[in-house]
Amino acid sequence: MEILLRGFLILMAFSLCLHLNVGSVRSLCLADQHLSLLKLKETLIFHRTFSPKLNSWDSSTQCCSWPGVTCNGSGHVIGLDLSDEGISGGIDSSSSLFNLHHLQSLNLARNSFNGTRIPSGLGKLANLRHLNLSNSEFSGQIPLRSLSVIRLNGNNISAPVPEFLGNFSNLTLLDLKWCDLHGNFPANILQLPTLQSLDISLNQWVHVFLPDFPENGFLQTLVLSETNISGTMPASIGNLKMLSTMKLPRCNLKGSIPNSIGSLANLVLLDLSWNQLSGSIPSLSMLKNLTDLDLSCNNLSGQISSTNWENLSNLANLWLNDNSLEGSIPLSLFSLPSLQSALLSNNRFSGQIGNFPVVSSSQLTELDLSSNRLAGSIPSSFFKFQGLRLLTLSSNNFSGTLELSIIQKLGNLSTLDLSFNNILVDVGFFGKIEFTNLPQLLELRLASCKLRKFPSFLKNQSIMFTLDLSRNQIQGGIPNWIFELTLQVLDLSHNSLSSVIPADIGNFLSNTLFFSISSNFFHGVIPESICKGKQLQILDLSNNSLSGTVPRCLIDMSHGNISADDLGALRVLNLKRNNLTGTIPDVFSVDCALETLNLNENLLQGTIPKSLANCKKLEVLDVGKNGINDSFPCLLSTISSLKVLVLRSNKFFGPIECPVSNETWPFLQIVDLASNKFSGKLPETFFEIWTAMMVGKSGAPATLDFIKYYTSMDSSDYLEEVTVTIKNLQVELVKLLTIFTSIDFSCNNFEGKIPEVTGELTALHVLNLSHNSLAGPIPSSLGTLHNLESLDLSSNNLSGNIPQQLGGLNFLEVLNLSYNQLEGRIPKGNQIQTFTEDSFKDNKGLCGTPLKDCGADVQPPSTVPTSKGNNSDNGTKINWNPIIVEVGFVFGLAIVILPLMFWKRWRRWYYKRVDSVLFRILPQLNQRNRNHKRSVLRIDGKRN
Repeated sequence: MEILLRGFLILMAFSLCLHLNVGSVRSLCLADQHLSLLKLKETLIFHRTFSPKLNSWDSSTQCCSWPGVTCNGSGHVIGLDLSDEGISGGIDSSSSLFNLHHLQSLNLARNSFNGTRIPSGLGKLANLRHLNLSNSEFSGQIPLRSLSVIRLNGNNISAPVPEFLGNFSNLTLLDLKWCDLHGNFPANILQLPTLQSLDISLNQWVHVFLPDFPENGFLQTLVLSETNISGTMPASIGNLKMLSTMKLPRCNLKGSIPNSIGSLANLVLLDLSWNQLSGSIPSLSMLKNLTDLDLSCNNLSGQISSTNWENLSNLANLWLNDNSLEGSIPLSLFSLPSLQSALLSNNRFSGQIGNFPVVSSSQLTELDLSSNRLAGSIPSSFFKFQGLRLLTLSSNNFSGTLELSIIQKLGNLSTLDLSFNNILVDVGFFGKIEFTNLPQLLELRLASCKLRKFPSFLKNQSIMFTLDLSRNQIQGGIPNWIFELTLQVLDLSHNSLSSVIPADIGNFLSNTLFFSISSNFFHGVIPESICKGKQLQILDLSNNSLSGTVPRCLIDMSHGNISADDLGALRVLNLKRNNLTGTIPDVFSVDCALETLNLNENLLQGTIPKSLANCKKLEVLDVGKNGINDSFPCLLSTISSLKVLVLRSNKFFGPIECPVSNETWPFLQIVDLASNKFSGKLPETFFEIWTAMMVGKSGAPATLDFIKYYTSMDSSDYLEEVTVTIKNLQVELVKLLTIFTSIDFSCNNFEGKIPEVTGELTALHVLNLSHNSLAGPIPSSLGTLHNLESLDLSSNNLSGNIPQQLGGLNFLEVLNLSYNQLEGRIPKGNQIQTFTEDSFKDNKGLCGTPLKDCGADVQPPSTVPTSKGNNSDNGTKINWNPIIVEVGFVFGLAIVILPLMFWKRWRRWYYKRVDSVLFRILPQLNQRNRNHKRSVLRIDGKRN
């Protein structure tokens, strides 16, 4: 025992001495290292307030004790961390930093080197293994090949990824996120056996080809978000057994998800969202560590079976929204113990969801089943998830009655959306429960829920910012307490409200971004106090009976900042279908932020205000069905963002002759000039530059966005309504589709020919040039408008034949060529044959289906014009001259042909004389004939 104790004391003393010795070595700083660091400090540009590490470097202390400096036992600097030091400027390649030859780790992240190139002096640091230059505003390439950890994310490298990175035999981590890389990503980097983490996300110009992955690789993190992946995901992805994080959203990934992905047992996060993946979801039941699964926004189909999810006890976030999944939703999903968010909206799920047991320990906070085909009653089980914050069941086929008092059990509920089902929401529970027991909601959407009155429990809501009660049956006026809720979004459209707009309404709209009372029965004037809503971005008062003039202050509310998203400027003003009079105020400011101005179907007069040209963000201008008396508004040709221009049914006049450029309305989708007094020729130069109506260079239709507007809270969207006329029917485009394009110049005084260039508008869906004075032939180029659904050229002076190419327009649903001077045979085609006589009636001489046959009794148009003053029987008078010629030709032909057929001697004499004439003209034929006779005689001799 004494020996053991003595040994223990000796060991402790030795350890203490060793510790003291090491401590003294660690504090030792070699002079050259000390000097190099001080020189580095002198050459760097930094701010004393924001550079705590550099400010503490003192020449009187050992450098190994300085913050950010790490030394080895011999006093050499092996680690330098100057991240977040507010360093600016650059580092010269001759900097003393590169005299630290033992440096193994260098961290200059999150500084401001202002786009200077990565210093070539880094190549002198042969021992450097860890390099972190992330978010430091460097540019250029890395001059080192010995690194094992490279972090360059957030720098403007602006170059292809160098091939030699695939030869870094020790590389374990490569972070090139958001570096403006381009070109092809070297596939051999993905095959490095030592690589554990790769992040090249947010480099949209990088092209990635996923190679065959080697077995037993060490890759744990693969992040390729927002790059451009060519091809499909290989089945060898299943070889990455160590993989825990795979993020490949927005990568243009195609094909199906390989089944082998279900064998990655270590996978924790899988994000394949926003791609073009198709097929069914493979079995993922083996991924017991999976916490996040995002397959949203793809083309996935098929059903999701309950066995695929039952074992995923750690799954917290399941996002399958925006696909084509179908079948029933397995109830086992709602029983997953760790599930917090389930987003299954915008699919084809159907059937009923029965009630199911809900455990008190459930962690579900978000449930979105909107935009599916779910039916039956809304299960009461949904209202037993006590932690639920968001419940969205809109746009399904749920039916029955739902008492809204059921939400009293959901104390954390902040968003509830039951809109657009077939349910009756019962809000008449006054006296049954205390309003104070209901949760304080942030968003409540009860559109199309058969409400007949305002829910009185809203009086006790104090933090609500979105209220949508549109498309119900609410009558009367708006109660004052609604405005006291200080809402940011208030939609009361499509009800039966009838009163005047309160004179002091502006006092209650100080925080409101979206306000709509459209499609009601409001009357009276628009009170000027409404302009006190300085935060208003979308104001929709359309489809009422409002009178008076357009308040000047409303136009002035569009004042904003055209270079940024100004949250305090009016972006959408919709006053259509009222009884407003006067003129459009000419007070649009220079920095107008207006994107939509809809004044359709009022009683406005005057001209288009010149100051409207200041609205450089304008996308929709609709002043149709008013009394505006003006020439064509060429002043708007400088607004390149315009997508919809409607001047229909006014008193516009004169030719359309504007100076144009490639910036003149390249995004224009809908132009409606119908029912005015425009004259002159059709604007051929416009047709040449309206590129949004043309098929893109890649062969796909030109990409056009939905015209929609979001509030800054992303809680409400406003879909612009545009009325177009198709087949004499007004069609409301509530959602302006990305591919819809229309030209309507009907009921004017246009003359001349239809420009051949019209055929280049190959994305066009509607073309109406009817009721003008257009002449000449129908251009054959119209046959290239393969997306055309409606073509109306009626009531003009068009002549000639209908081009055969029109028979190939297979999507044509409306065709009207009546009341012209067309003639000849109607082309054949699968679609054109389906139209009735009304499409072709009252022309000069058309025939064929569906009109009368083009038989012998139908004569071709006469080449001799007849005077209009002839007698009434001129239309049936026979022209005998061509008939006599034809009879003579037939008679003469019979004299020659009939003897040849039935008189043998005549036939021999005729052939002999013809041969004689030919042999004289072409002597070589006579020689060939003699040779042929000799060969025939030889053959006959052999046979005999």
